[in-house]
Amino acid sequence: MDRIIRALSWWWASAPLLLFTPGIAYVMGWPGVRRELGWMFGLMALFTAVLAPTAGLVVAHVRDRREARGRFLVMAAVSGVPILFFLFFGVLFRECPDGYHC
Repeated sequence: MDRIIRALSWWWASAPLLLFTPGIAYVMGWPGVRRELGWMFGLMALFTAVLAPTAGLVVAHVRDRREARGRFLVMAAVSGVPILFFLFFGVLFRECPDGYHC
């Protein structure tokens, strides 16, 4: 069970790398990766940031591991803040026309 918890922790830690891979590839001289596959890396980073803490909480709850459960709760909170930030400012706040207070 410790190996599963460790693997889920490392999987969650790979989310920022997945998110920044298209930008890194662009800087290294491979603009095609960003242009053609950038959306896929972003989607995988979102999937990783959400699913890894969720699966970890389930595993920690089933095996009654309090320390791991706390770790995965922190991971879920850390993952949730940027997702909610993007949802609010990228989607909801953008729909309000200029000059109006929604």
